[in-house]
Amino acid sequence: MNDSFPLLSMCLVWPIFGALALIFVRDRYLAKCVALLVAGSELLLSIFVLAGFESDREGFQLLEDHPWIPNLNIHYQLGVDGISILFLPMTALVTLMTVLAGWNTVQRLSRFYLALILVLESVTIGVFTALDMVLFFLFWELTLPPLFFLIGLWGIGAERRHAGMKYTLFMLFGGVPLLFGIILLAINHAEYVGGSIHQDLAFSLPLLLATPVAHDLQPVIFLLLVLGFAVKAPLVPFHTWLPSVAMEAPTQIGALLLALKLGVYGIVRFAIPLTPAAAVEHHWLLTIVGAVTLIYGALIALRQSNLRSLLAYSSISHVGLVMMGIAGLNQQGIQGAIMQLFNFTIVASSLMLMAGMIQQRLDSTDWIHLGGLARPMPRLTALFFLFALSSMGVPGTNGFPAELLLLLGAFKANSALAMVALFTAVLAAAYMLGFIKRAFFGPLVRDAVIRAQDLRSRELLLLMLPAVLVLVLGLYPQWTMSRQEPTLRAWLQRLDQAAMPFTDSPSKVIEKPSDSGEVK
Repeated sequence: MNDSFPLLSMCLVWPIFGALALIFVRDRYLAKCVALLVAGSELLLSIFVLAGFESDREGFQLLEDHPWIPNLNIHYQLGVDGISILFLPMTALVTLMTVLAGWNTVQRLSRFYLALILVLESVTIGVFTALDMVLFFLFWELTLPPLFFLIGLWGIGAERRHAGMKYTLFMLFGGVPLLFGIILLAINHAEYVGGSIHQDLAFSLPLLLATPVAHDLQPVIFLLLVLGFAVKAPLVPFHTWLPSVAMEAPTQIGALLLALKLGVYGIVRFAIPLTPAAAVEHHWLLTIVGAVTLIYGALIALRQSNLRSLLAYSSISHVGLVMMGIAGLNQQGIQGAIMQLFNFTIVASSLMLMAGMIQQRLDSTDWIHLGGLARPMPRLTALFFLFALSSMGVPGTNGFPAELLLLLGAFKANSALAMVALFTAVLAAAYMLGFIKRAFFGPLVRDAVIRAQDLRSRELLLLMLPAVLVLVLGLYPQWTMSRQEPTLRAWLQRLDQAAMPFTDSPSKVIEKPSDSGEVK
């Protein structure tokens, strides 16, 4: 596929065009059809991008590079590699599921709601494709306005506006160290090439990857980037916004936030490869934070009686496991981490959407109000059980190869903490199966539960594709792993070189990225 064709820009702007088109659509049903058409065509477009991706190539592909703010060397630069490519169709899939899930539940300001969903899809695609750090930061911050309104206007809890404000303030706090880290990287490049701060700043990721960072500056930039990304991951102690949003926001929005772990992606994409020596030196910090997040999330999930809250703390715990795998800085750990991030978009979103279906029917997701759901809702029960098995990492589901690789990577790095992670997997089974036992197979006593309607055709269709992916990727995980391998080899090679004694070579000349995304 020709890198000169702006395919990534098409993926980026198509949802924006759809959102603008909704301004001229007055009929509510027609507006929903337009949003569904835009979301569906975006999924097809992202699949086309995936089909054209050459999995045996290193470097960035489908590159687009145009001057944006020339005085500061800021470019409109897009590209994908083995780390980011799979997140494009997954973002499109989750958005399509969100539109379908809110088909009958959103009655007030429905056109505005659908437009915000499409705008959020567009800026999320921008986060995964931006190769200029300023452009990335722009998309990163632009995720806030849609989510603020989506949580505050269409939330289902009494404290929805407080939850929306809490989320926004947390994200703004995380943006401050992230911006400082980006500025320090740009200034470091200018000093490295012996130029002036005004004329020789660089924000291009390929260019920054080829620019060594001074050994005493690396820890500062590393900690700033990790702090900024940890808030959105979320990692303990920055996790408190997620349970609040899960309980107060529409379940469709909760599904998006559980599915798309942009903070963890940022650590893998930017924090570690840009400051590899600091990552190698301080990997213990990521391991400890990941272990604390893993254990804390699992223990708190054990105490939850509400399904939405349980899924939020379960997601936090899984993020901790992913961080432990990343902190191992080995092939098994990082492969497992990318696969698990991919799995989040399938499993976590489906579970939260089913929680929304239960909430819509029974006005509660607390197990004390749900006893015996399996009898009136056998189809929902079967699918919920399948996704729960995947969340627990049971063989035959897509959760198993990801968790196996994560545990192998953790064992290679620190066998003691890996044993803790293995024990936490038992806790995950305990809180998930415990809730299923009480909510789905408990005594059937409430009239509302007895009269509850099982999945409608639209809801069943909505959940069938992720259910198929759970089984297919569980039985054939090589499909996802093969698209990551060349990129991850280069990612690990940077860390291996950083593990050697740090040497600065100011005589090295940095050139502009070539068409392949590599820097000479």
